[in-house]
Amino acid sequence: MSIKQKSVAELLQLTPEGRYDYMIEQVKNHKMIWSLQDSDGCVMLTTEDEDCIPMWPSEETAALWAVDDWKDCEPLAIPLDEFQERWVSGMEDDDLFIAVFPVQEDLGVVVPPFEVDQRLTSKDTTKH
Repeated sequence: MSIKQKSVAELLQLTPEGRYDYMIEQVKNHKMIWSLQDSDGCVMLTTEDEDCIPMWPSEETAALWAVDDWKDCEPLAIPLDEFQERWVSGMEDDDLFIAVFPVQEDLGVVVPPFEVDQRLTSKDTTKH
């Protein structure tokens, strides 16, 4: 079965690395990456070591996070070229990381923006 046909329930069962691979594939295919925003701007998450902006492969998967404390948030579509031209350098300048496709029980892989950018511009989506 192609990874493109996975249901949301199946996606939620993937490992953090599996969700990372899936997100890279989907962003390459659809030329869009998703985050969440509220009236103050993009949602931020904090781990023990990093401040992160969560990002997802689709509006549907981003919306799954918009519950409880984040129920007032809306999915934010970021065109791939805008992400690569403005977001990557801006996040690097602000020392922000990306929480890749977090789900309720698992923050997912936390990586610097340039790593996501490198994977989006490479031909190989399976390499970590």
